[in-house]
Amino acid sequence: MQGTIIQVNTSRGGLPKRPIDEGLITPLGIEGDLHAHPEVHGGPRQAILIIAAEVVDELRARGYPLFYGAMGENLTTRGLTIRDLRMGDQIRAGGALLEITKPRGPCSALNIYGETLGREVYDRQVKERDHTSPLWGMSGLYASVLEPGLVRAGDAIMVVAKLA
Repeated sequence: MQGTIIQVNTSRGGLPKRPIDEGLITPLGIEGDLHAHPEVHGGPRQAILIIAAEVVDELRARGYPLFYGAMGENLTTRGLTIRDLRMGDQIRAGGALLEITKPRGPCSALNIYGETLGREVYDRQVKERDHTSPLWGMSGLYASVLEPGLVRAGDAIMVVAKLA
């Protein structure tokens, strides 16, 4: 399973994140990326947030005023089937090696794009880490960093090891 990183995103804290040419993925995230609420966001188990461009495109088609980076993702991907990712899967993203750790629980900051957006991308099944939810992966997946490395738009992103 392989796709492409179409955008690398950071912010000075909060939403949205804006594209950068390249970033150094470290054990605590992309160098220079800040979080508005570091007690909730970030840390070694939530170092990188991955969202599929296909999800953003679908939500935009439903009328949400989204763009790549709007949902706070660090890596916007295309072609990687995010619905097939599971906790423990290892992913090569550019020069970094990542491990999927948990689904992202959307916070109220996303309400700026529409009060119903959170319900469109997250449900009880996702919260319980049940990948059979029709919304699995739509809110994004967090990853920890196994090997730091550079990442840039156009780099490949691929699953290199499946947990099960």
